[in-house]
Amino acid sequence: MEQSTISVVHGLESIAMPRVKADSKKTDKKLSVKKGAVSKSKKEKAAKDPNKPKRPASAFFVFMEEFRAQFKEKNPGNNSVAAVGKAGGDKWKSLSDAEKLPYQQKAQQRKAEYEKNMKAYNKKLSEGPKEEEEESDKSKSEVNDNDEDEDGSGEEEDDE
Repeated sequence: MEQSTISVVHGLESIAMPRVKADSKKTDKKLSVKKGAVSKSKKEKAAKDPNKPKRPASAFFVFMEEFRAQFKEKNPGNNSVAAVGKAGGDKWKSLSDAEKLPYQQKAQQRKAEYEKNMKAYNKKLSEGPKEEEEESDKSKSEVNDNDEDEDGSGEEEDDE
């Protein structure tokens, strides 16, 4: 390791302090991240429940639902999502509180419905799954398809 001195002015005095040049390889090893390491949030991400109610749209997004239709009528050739979003944001900012009120009321209604659905969803989760509901829709349809085949309405089976 190399040593050199730096003079540091402290107040009126000048003090000579040794400057140590660190070994860069050692520091790089300490600071580097293991290539194979993956953070826990990416590794152990919880699967989303498809039965969980979706969060309600805010007043702005309720407004945007209506605004998109109007914007597409006025600008049929414009397919840019960014342009629609920018125009919608500008229009929303220009609206007065009285003009925003119907959208805010719709958002409140959706929020109340969402909270009601979440209570029912959480109650259903706390009760635990019932045996009938454990099967997915796909497996039920496959079971029904098999039942139809057994009735003779489907493909013919060879009994040789």
